[in-house]
Amino acid sequence: MRADLQLAPPKDTEPAYIAIFSFLFLFSLYLLGGHGSKINGPPSPSAIPVLGHLHLLGKPMHAALARLAARYGPLFSLRLGSRNAVVVTSAEHARECFTEHDVCFANRPRFPSLVLVTFDGTTLATSSYGPSWRNLRRVATVQLLSAHRVACMCPTICAEVRAMARRMYCAAAAAPGRAARVELKRRLFEVSLSSLMETVARTKTSRTEADADTDMSLEAQELKAALDEFIPLVDAGNVCDLLTVLSRFDVLGVRKKIAAAVKRRDAFLRRLVDGERRRSLVDGCEDDKKSMISVLLSLQKSEPETYTDTVIMAMCSSMFTGGTETTASTAEWAMSLLLNHPEVMKQAQAEMDATVGNSRLLGADDLPRLGYLQCIISETLRLYPVVPTLIPHESAVDCTLGGHHVPSGTILLVNVYAIHRDPAAWPDPVAFRPERFEDGGTAQGRLLTFGMGRRKCPGETLALRTLGLVLGTLIQCFDWETVDGANVDMAEGVGITLPRAVPLEAMCKPRQTMLDVLGKL
Repeated sequence: MRADLQLAPPKDTEPAYIAIFSFLFLFSLYLLGGHGSKINGPPSPSAIPVLGHLHLLGKPMHAALARLAARYGPLFSLRLGSRNAVVVTSAEHARECFTEHDVCFANRPRFPSLVLVTFDGTTLATSSYGPSWRNLRRVATVQLLSAHRVACMCPTICAEVRAMARRMYCAAAAAPGRAARVELKRRLFEVSLSSLMETVARTKTSRTEADADTDMSLEAQELKAALDEFIPLVDAGNVCDLLTVLSRFDVLGVRKKIAAAVKRRDAFLRRLVDGERRRSLVDGCEDDKKSMISVLLSLQKSEPETYTDTVIMAMCSSMFTGGTETTASTAEWAMSLLLNHPEVMKQAQAEMDATVGNSRLLGADDLPRLGYLQCIISETLRLYPVVPTLIPHESAVDCTLGGHHVPSGTILLVNVYAIHRDPAAWPDPVAFRPERFEDGGTAQGRLLTFGMGRRKCPGETLALRTLGLVLGTLIQCFDWETVDGANVDMAEGVGITLPRAVPLEAMCKPRQTMLDVLGKL
């Protein structure tokens, strides 16, 4: 008998060999992170079965992704449970995503938890790219958040900022040593919500004489409680979104928690829409003075199938979430940085005194002349971007990114937090140095707080205007110190946004030069 025939396995064992070799081949592909061919894909760590690379994503996720980028480079791929993802950690690759491949990455992944929070994914920030999104974007940019509309909102914002300053002055006047201990996030959230309530729904937060000096109205407490509950549960590293079995059966109870918080938020929004509908039937007003809900209700009359109540509530939700939590968090980070750098605070106060003076409060028209204040805001947004990995994008078709193949259906995570701290782009990147923005051009293409491309946040103008008025008033009217004299702990919390791990408390005392102005508020 020939030797080669003697070495061949018996015919009845061939199916077993084929099965084993097939399993090993498929398992190797699985470990490499692919669900098919991964020709010239971005570099990737070794994956493990089922989880993929989820075990590598600690909290906060942007910090974990930055550590992986240090090892695998500014463009690498991950398998997050059942989903493929590509992570971008350089300004160069981010620009490529949102210029050359802007249409490719214009879509959003449908994470189950985000679908619950965003009215089945119909909010402006999370809706799928297409005609419906383009229509919502047009309404937002032309009728709700245009430069003219934001200018019309400024008197309302200024009035609410003055009310905040008055409450803080009264609290300080009644405190020992005329210095009040305040939890800033609550007051900042309240002023942001109060401004939006009047603009969005022509109504105010309810305050009686008995609670006029408290830091939060009932409405602010209601909305903030809901946001505080579901925001930490929705981010791109949420295992309940990425592992099918956990998502389908809600093993960890995450969907139940989110649904309860969303129910409370939606009841708040429904009251606003119904109230404005009743007011619109009784009184009319000029287009410039219409609330945002009134504008949307007018559109509903002509296109009821497009502008349903759900769509209107989704638009309101985007405004309140994007205009309260994020604005309040950024102002809180800015004050944390200023308390740790009192020399910057003094320089900002000196600019305020020279530009605005001590006989009146800061107004919206003053902001363009307060260059150093704008530098402080820019530097805060660099160090602590509102959404550190941006809202995730998803590729609609195959593309080539940084010379690597990226298949359709891939989640795109842009680690803005890491890009803003890249030593190759920012000298002394972790230092708080507002002066780096003084020439006005150093951030071109590198400050990505509000995103880039067609899905860039349309609320940038409103956010910067509100931040300028709130932060400027706090600097102009009060002297600030830490509670115990030690540096503020800058530990970060978790969630799709970037909150502080511990709310900031500080001692606020009215500035001697502003006592007359504050006393007349």
